[in-house]
Amino acid sequence: MSTNSLKWIYLVILSIIWGSSFILIKKSLIGLTPYQLGSLRIIITGLILLIFGYSSIKNIKKDKWFWIIISGFLGSFFPSFFFAIAETEIDSAIASILNSLVPLNTILLGLAVFKITSTRRQVIGVIIGFIGTAILIFRGAELNPNQNYWYATFVIVSTLMYATNVNIIKKHLQDVKPLTIAAGNFLPIIVPAFIILCYTDFFSEFNLENDDLKWSLGYVFILSLFGTAIAKVLFNKLVQISTPVFASSVTYLMPIIALLWGVLDGESFSWTQGLATVIILLGVYLANRKK
Repeated sequence: MSTNSLKWIYLVILSIIWGSSFILIKKSLIGLTPYQLGSLRIIITGLILLIFGYSSIKNIKKDKWFWIIISGFLGSFFPSFFFAIAETEIDSAIASILNSLVPLNTILLGLAVFKITSTRRQVIGVIIGFIGTAILIFRGAELNPNQNYWYATFVIVSTLMYATNVNIIKKHLQDVKPLTIAAGNFLPIIVPAFIILCYTDFFSEFNLENDDLKWSLGYVFILSLFGTAIAKVLFNKLVQISTPVFASSVTYLMPIIALLWGVLDGESFSWTQGLATVIILLGVYLANRKK
């Protein structure tokens, strides 16, 4: 199979997996706090990846470890908590749409940090994307007055972290195997995640007779196995066989899956928010479109 065909297959698979992650986060929060969810997601994912990829970690060169660690914190550690915190106040579908800002932020960071030149079309795309984001947030605040849309900031900050991580993998970890990157990412973040989990009183309050907790733990395990462990390996491979912008384009398709899950779960969604979604995707398209 050609590399071009393979990258599109990876893109579709990741869209389905990550598009379903937002509803899994929402369901996990029924029996867990955001900090418990974030910690458990990191710990479970880390154990899975280290079981299969620990032997390959020894092959990581010393000069790569700095970028592996930075990649782990930006691409996994902080977003795991930030998305959980955000979804305590905003709908899972809205979080997924805001996540589509990753490609735009990839371009912005490419300009500011990685010295990648931009075109007028890309600048216009970025502006349009942010207009769509503003409409989405303000309309969502009107539609759901009980939700605090300032929490959308956690998602937006996470998209900046994801965008930075994509550029790091492409520029500094291109020659490291995807599973090795993923396992190396989680090695330094498991310990701080476990410390945070201990401070949440999770172990003292643990009770499997609590049905909400049992279901939440099941959702977290699915989220960790598919939404983080497997998806991380696939994404690292996608970045290596394509470009940072193409790889981050997975966020174009994720909102479609997340919106379907959200509507099925009873989340409200207006035509204005639908228009804002189209505006965001238009901005992303213009920013990434070739001549």
